[in-house]
Amino acid sequence: MTTLKTYQNYKNSGVGWFPNVPSDWKINRGKFYFQNKKSINSAMNCDNVLSLTMRGVIHREELGEGGLLPTSYDTFQIFEKDNLVFKLIDLENYRTSRVGIVPERGIMSSAYIRIEARNSGINPRYFYWQYFNLYLQGIYNFLGMGVRSTLNYWDLLELPIVIPDEETQKRIATFLDERTKTIDELIAKKEKLIELLREKRQSLITQVVTRGLDPKAKMKSSGIEWIGDAPKEWNILPFRSLFSERHVPNTNGIVNNVLSLSYGRIVDRDVESNFGLLPASFDTYQIIEAGWIIFRLTDLQNDHKSLRTALASKRGIITSAYLAVESTKNIRTEYASYLLHAYDLRKVFYSMGGGIRQSIDYVDLKWMPILVPPTNEQDAIVGYLDIEVVKIDKATSLITQQIQQLKEYRSSLIYSAVTGKTKI
Repeated sequence: MTTLKTYQNYKNSGVGWFPNVPSDWKINRGKFYFQNKKSINSAMNCDNVLSLTMRGVIHREELGEGGLLPTSYDTFQIFEKDNLVFKLIDLENYRTSRVGIVPERGIMSSAYIRIEARNSGINPRYFYWQYFNLYLQGIYNFLGMGVRSTLNYWDLLELPIVIPDEETQKRIATFLDERTKTIDELIAKKEKLIELLREKRQSLITQVVTRGLDPKAKMKSSGIEWIGDAPKEWNILPFRSLFSERHVPNTNGIVNNVLSLSYGRIVDRDVESNFGLLPASFDTYQIIEAGWIIFRLTDLQNDHKSLRTALASKRGIITSAYLAVESTKNIRTEYASYLLHAYDLRKVFYSMGGGIRQSIDYVDLKWMPILVPPTNEQDAIVGYLDIEVVKIDKATSLITQQIQQLKEYRSSLIYSAVTGKTKI
C-alpha cells in the first residue's frame, strides 16, 4: 500500500474548514489576490453563451432544450478565459453547481459572480480547486443560512484562503486536473452502465406485460396504439372495471407515517429534513394501504420526466393531490402495477392531459384500456419479473454505491491536495 506524503511542518490556520496547513503556506483573505469585475455585454460584443453546471462551465447549447432563456443577452456579463465564476444565490439548495473556471471568453448571467487574479503568481486552476473544495464542504450554503440565501462578491472575497508558492500551486492544479479527469471518466462509464440497465429494465417489463412469456403465443391486434399486438387469449377491459378509487382522509392525523411517490416507488418521506414543501398539518393527507396503486397525475404539461405511478407496500399517508386505487379480483395487484408502470414509461397519461389541462383524475382514467391475461399467466409474469427485475435493481444499486465511493474519494483527494494534507 502506498504511503501518502505529507509536508514537513504544519501550523494552525485558525480557519475551521482547513484547520492545519503547511507552515510555509500563507493564509489571507481572497480580496488581496482576486478582484471582482463586471463587464456587461450591452453592445452585444460577445454571443458565446456559457453556463455554469455540475459538469463545469460549458456552452449553453450542450444543455439541450429546457430552461429559461432571455429575449436578449445584452444584460449578460462578459467573462474572460481563466476567470472564476460563482453562483451564490438560492443557497438553501444544496443540489446545484456553485463554482467554475471559465474555459474561454463568453457571456453568462449577471447574477453570477466573476473574479480574476489581481497579479501574477496566482494560478487560477489551483484556486478554482480550492474554492470548489469549499463548495464540496457546503461552506457557501452554511454562510447563507438563516434569512440570507445569497452571498455577494464581497462576502466571497472576505473568506480566508491558503496560498502556497506558485510552483506548488501549479503542481497541485495539474495533479487534480489529471486525477479528477480519470475519476470522472470512470464515473461516466458507470453512469452509462446504469442507464443501460435502466433501459433493459424498462424494456423487459414492457415486453412481458404486453406480450407475455410464451414467444409462440398467437397474437392479435389490441387496437391500442401504445401496445400494438397482444396475445390472442388476453382480454382488454376498461380501467373502471378493474380498479376502484379510494380516498380515506387522515382525519385528526390518526396516521403519521408520511409516504411519497419518488422515481416510480412509494418511499418513506423524511419530514425532519428541510428538503421540499411540507404542510402545516398532515390532517389534509389521505391514508393509503399496502397493495393500493398510487398515481401522481398533476403538472402534466410542464413535467414530462417524472414517473407517475407506483405500488404501495405499506400503510401510510400521502398528499391528497394523488390518486389512490385498489384492484378488483379480476386482476392481480402486482401484475397491474407492472402493467401501469409500462404505460407510465410510454407516457400514456400525458396524452390524456392534452391541451391546456395540467392534471387528470379517476374519471379521465375510467375508460383507459387495460390488458388482462388469464390469472395463471398474470401470476407467472409477476413471478418472472420479480426475479429478473430484482437482479437488475441489485446490479444498479451496486454500481450506484461504486459511483458514490468514487465521488467521495474525489472530494477527499481535492480537500487533501488544496489544504496540504497530502504533499503533491
